[in-house]
Amino acid sequence: MVSNYYFLNVVRFLLLVLVQVLVFNKLNFFGFINPMVYILFLYWYPIKENRAAFIGLGFLLGIAIDFFSDTMAIHAASTITIAYMRPAIMRFVFGVNFEFQSFKLSNTTRVQQITFLALLIIVHHFVFFTLEIFSLANFLLILKKVLATGTGTLILCLLFGSLFSVKKE
Repeated sequence: MVSNYYFLNVVRFLLLVLVQVLVFNKLNFFGFINPMVYILFLYWYPIKENRAAFIGLGFLLGIAIDFFSDTMAIHAASTITIAYMRPAIMRFVFGVNFEFQSFKLSNTTRVQQITFLALLIIVHHFVFFTLEIFSLANFLLILKKVLATGTGTLILCLLFGSLFSVKKE
């Protein structure tokens, strides 16, 4: 059971990196919307696991995308930020319920799941585009990119999530 759990996370990691690098990095909707679906790994990662290992995996995920995208560790900084902030975001969305041992993301409402994913995406994209543009004089451009790319990313992540979710009967 434990080896199956690690195998599933390794497969998710590798597939999301490959899909991001080979498919979504090549897409540019309307010339500037580039969806970042690899964030799903940080969304799907189990809640009660070692936090230091989770932040390390967030760094590895970001640096792998950076390596293939030639983006000078901007993805790594963004993924480390959301990996670090994930407990605070979960506390905001789910309240103190997520601290219980029996808490599972699949047992929450769909609205809470979408809100949690949307907040992860917004924080990630805000850090990413702030570091990419690196000028607060262009704050409106940063907001435009965060909202447009965030919306595209959220839609694609929800589609991926519904495609690979296990239906309960």
